[in-house]
Amino acid sequence: MDIQRENKMGVMPVNRLLISMSLPMIISMLVQALYNVVDSVFVAQISENALTAVSLAFPIQSLMIAVSAGTGVGINAVVSRCLGEKSFERANKAANNGITVTLISCLVFVLFGLFFTELFYTSQMNPDKLSAADISEIASGGKQYLSIVTVFSIGIFGQVVMEKLLQSTGRTFYTMITQGTGAILNIILDPIMIFGYLGFPALGVAGAAVATVTGQTVAFIMGIIFNLKCNHDLKFGLKYMRLDGHIVKTIYAVGLPSIIMQSIGSVMTFGMNKILLTFSTTAAAVFGAYFKLQSFIFMPVFGLNNGMVPIVAYNYGAKYKDRLIKTMKYSIIYAVSIMLIGIAIFQIIPDKLLLLFDASEDMLSIGCTALRIISISFFFAGFCIVILSVFQALGHGFFSMFVSFCRQIVVLLPTAFLLSRSGDVNLIWWAFPIAEVASVALSVFFLVKLYKKVIKNLGAEREAVMSGLTES
Repeated sequence: MDIQRENKMGVMPVNRLLISMSLPMIISMLVQALYNVVDSVFVAQISENALTAVSLAFPIQSLMIAVSAGTGVGINAVVSRCLGEKSFERANKAANNGITVTLISCLVFVLFGLFFTELFYTSQMNPDKLSAADISEIASGGKQYLSIVTVFSIGIFGQVVMEKLLQSTGRTFYTMITQGTGAILNIILDPIMIFGYLGFPALGVAGAAVATVTGQTVAFIMGIIFNLKCNHDLKFGLKYMRLDGHIVKTIYAVGLPSIIMQSIGSVMTFGMNKILLTFSTTAAAVFGAYFKLQSFIFMPVFGLNNGMVPIVAYNYGAKYKDRLIKTMKYSIIYAVSIMLIGIAIFQIIPDKLLLLFDASEDMLSIGCTALRIISISFFFAGFCIVILSVFQALGHGFFSMFVSFCRQIVVLLPTAFLLSRSGDVNLIWWAFPIAEVASVALSVFFLVKLYKKVIKNLGAEREAVMSGLTES
């Protein structure tokens, strides 16, 4: 073994390592969450229909994140594992092949933005429940917003892949800078572009989209610079970008389940919007506001996961069983703790949170009940998010995909639909805690199975490898 090339992920004390790698990501994710809320706060000042228009775009934005982040998870896990195995040339190929497939994926959403945004919005509207004026305002604003964020999606795709490459080698500090800069720029540009300050034209909903893609593009450019100048564990060049079928397959063996898993969230959101729009546009606006608010709680956990995944993948590749298990335990403790804070906030001051979006009396009435009920699921979600990420890091992303599919499609949506038949919109929110309990049960089942199959004998395998190296 080349001791000099041993990455810090194999030698630094686990708790300190997890904190040092996760804290920059948590900070950058919190800044991103702040942007998510501020974005909608400014849009809500235009009108409730403007907020609804942006909220209805969330499934496609979520799908873009699913494809980019899922591909990034695959790249992250494969590169980290290769580095743990000391396969440096293969790590270079995996990193550069990842860039190539990410650019190809981006083109799909560019085409969607050019030809299908209007159809996407009209398919969600129910003319029997909504006025013609509401439909026109929501569809018009939504088309402007979604067209811009999809046609210029190179920013989000490029930003994510550059950040995942930095994470895969333990350089999460730089991802904090790129994400933080992009999000802060978005926050600054939002009021300028939406309301026309500093001599800029007032673009309304379209201005929010322009601010979004500008911040993402700047973060992408910064990510390129950091990878070329600071990511010394990897080499970049056209010779590595030529697609290698086996490497691409390996990336998507981890990444595709993650893409599907997160895409399922888009389907769930689309379905929930359809259900809620049978009651009112206000109910859909509440759901959109909830997703913005919950990002303050979930984003730090996702930041923790981004720090955890390369550690788990690296130590799995290096066959460090004890370090792998410690990483999982610490991650679960931190994730659940963050979620408990989130539950307290949503239970105590839901009205204050909703007033950030200029909530009407009707929106407050529906929204306070919604936030209190849905937040019950946070406790279970913290555990599940960590475990599903562990599955991905160990190359068993199918388990994550299956659990996510069952939670959102098999349990949540049908339960929400059945509860909606009562005619009481407040009952629909109970679908979230019910689905999360089912998710915990499945996660534990697969974790036990994976431990027996993959983790249990890692220590013995490493001893055998080291014994062979000593004899040779």
